Amino acid sequence: MSALGSAGQAWADEELEGDLGEQRVSPLELFFDLVFVFALTQVTAFLADHLTRGGMLRGAALLAALWWAWASYSWLTNAVPADEAIPARLIILSGMGAMLVASLAVPGAFGEDGVVFGLSYFVVRLLMVALYVLSTSRTPEARRAILRLAPGFLIGPALIVAAGFFDGWTQGALWLLALAVDYGGPLAFGVAGFSIHAGHFVERHGLIIIIALGESIVAIGVGASGMDLGPGVILAACLGVAVAAALWWAYFDYVVLLAERRLSLAPGPERARLARDSYSYLHLLMVAGIVFVAFGVKQTLAHVGEPLGTIPAVALCGGVALYLLGHSAFRLRDVGSVSVPRLAAAILSLAIIPLGMRTPAIVTLGILAALLCALVFFETVYWRDGRRKLRTP
Repeated sequence: MSALGSAGQAWADEELEGDLGEQRVSPLELFFDLVFVFALTQVTAFLADHLTRGGMLRGAALLAALWWAWASYSWLTNAVPADEAIPARLIILSGMGAMLVASLAVPGAFGEDGVVFGLSYFVVRLLMVALYVLSTSRTPEARRAILRLAPGFLIGPALIVAAGFFDGWTQGALWLLALAVDYGGPLAFGVAGFSIHAGHFVERHGLIIIIALGESIVAIGVGASGMDLGPGVILAACLGVAVAAALWWAYFDYVVLLAERRLSLAPGPERARLARDSYSYLHLLMVAGIVFVAFGVKQTLAHVGEPLGTIPAVALCGGVALYLLGHSAFRLRDVGSVSVPRLAAAILSLAIIPLGMRTPAIVTLGILAALLCALVFFETVYWRDGRRKLRTP
């Protein structure tokens, strides 16, 4: 416990010195994130096996729960250099194991594996709270902050455990209440007392976007496996990569640079609120959009010359729109402005849904790829001067 407290105090002292930009994501954090890659793959597979509106809602609920677990660990490792204390490292690895079990239970999370999912998910969250409390023993303000939110962080997962014993509307209501308690806690009780290392926090969330996009590439590979590599499949795979590349470009080209500077310059309490809103909340929309797009691309590869069904079309086109709207909200919260081209592209993506249910899937994917590539081309030219200024030391 002494080692944990000393590590947390050393990290806090570095922040007081103002050396926020030097903290980088550690190998342990990247190793932990590998299990989240698997979790996203499981959610995509869950959506593919439940092609109904209810299936999409349950898939979204699973993603929201898994995201909140990851987000809570991003706050933990931002405050505690877990690599520097062996007990902390072991707790993080134990949380990784519990997260893997929860991910394995995703396909049956609303059925026979509901209790397994709930219990393993509860362990993930309990370990996070315990490590945060132990590591902040020498920083009273941070310790009070986590203790203030701890009940909600544990009640929500406990409700998911309870949901595993039920089905139907009762199960759905418990899940909804669990997510409301979990997500509502930081809004209701605030995040005062939490310290944010801006450079580390921004880098961590940028990497999780790359991980989510990587899962979309995996979805292309899975969707194409076992199929004859004819011209249609090859073209669809290339278009899927183009969509993923455009989504990557849209995130990393300009606004994220401005957002990092905004977070770095914000004073302590405002920085914590900005981190909560822009990253913990709004990044979920972008990650969810990527997961839905991955599912839609996977379905496209399976039905290249046929129209998409209603659910896959909504997932593919709506996923692009959700991603762009999430990024627009991120920009609005951070810099106080919106991107008209991105809003227009989001509306056009939604307008393509009816077309996707009537034309071959590869045509729909091609239109989306062209739309996104046109958007990033325009923004690259338009933000050229601003990008150069932000990259200048």
